[in-house]
Amino acid sequence: MMTWLSWLIPWEFSPTLVALFMISAALFVRGTRARRVTKARQAFFWLGWAALYLSLHTMLDYYAERMFFMHRVQHLVLHHMGPLLVMAAYPGSVLRAGLPLSWRVRLKRIGDAWFGQILIGLLTNPILIPSLFVLLVIIWLIPSVQFFSMLDWRLYRLMNWSVVITGFLYWNLILDRRPCPPAAMSPGGRVISPILTMAPQMVAGAVIAFTERDLYPLFDLCGRAIAMTAQTDQMIGGLTMWIPAALTEVIGLIVALRNLMHLSSKLRWGVRDTKN
Repeated sequence: MMTWLSWLIPWEFSPTLVALFMISAALFVRGTRARRVTKARQAFFWLGWAALYLSLHTMLDYYAERMFFMHRVQHLVLHHMGPLLVMAAYPGSVLRAGLPLSWRVRLKRIGDAWFGQILIGLLTNPILIPSLFVLLVIIWLIPSVQFFSMLDWRLYRLMNWSVVITGFLYWNLILDRRPCPPAAMSPGGRVISPILTMAPQMVAGAVIAFTERDLYPLFDLCGRAIAMTAQTDQMIGGLTMWIPAALTEVIGLIVALRNLMHLSSKLRWGVRDTKN
């Protein structure tokens, strides 16, 4: 019988993953000593950080490999909730402040160089990033793609990290509080984008939930970790993708709408100040 602590034991230990999490934690702690970071921002960062770690490097990963609905819960955290929480902490400046001065200077030089500008442009493209955010969910759910990605550990890790990375890039765009420019996406676009990205994911979730045949027989072949029929497993997985994922995007939309209203208010006051 598993205890609560035994759930924290990694299903597949990854020193690279542990190193990444420890480095990010150390940089954030160092950054909070150099910059003023509110308690709320710190809470968002650590909640998102913990959610991502628990989803990737505990026994939850074992169940994600053997239950379709747990696989969808895992991706809900990796793609939506975890990155949304971390980016709600606006950690970029804090993490940079945690770097040694020589590294910060080097990063600035790279960012100012032509190849750095091209890379930044790609990673903040307001069309490419939302498109990848949706496509990398749908593509990995194609039954044949899902079959091979769950059997090959290299594809499995690629799948998980691809949704994590696109999640960070997407929420970085949506939660940006600045006007455009310098922000890559307009304030109105940040409000509309979650609606556009939410729709195809909801449709895919509904199709999976209400399809009566087993779309993912791999979980039966490998042996389900919980006694549950394939139909029930698939229905819960589809509903997880349909409802909680959509609610997470609604939260992002609300934050973007609040930022839009704040920017509009600042603009109005700026106009009045100019007249006076």
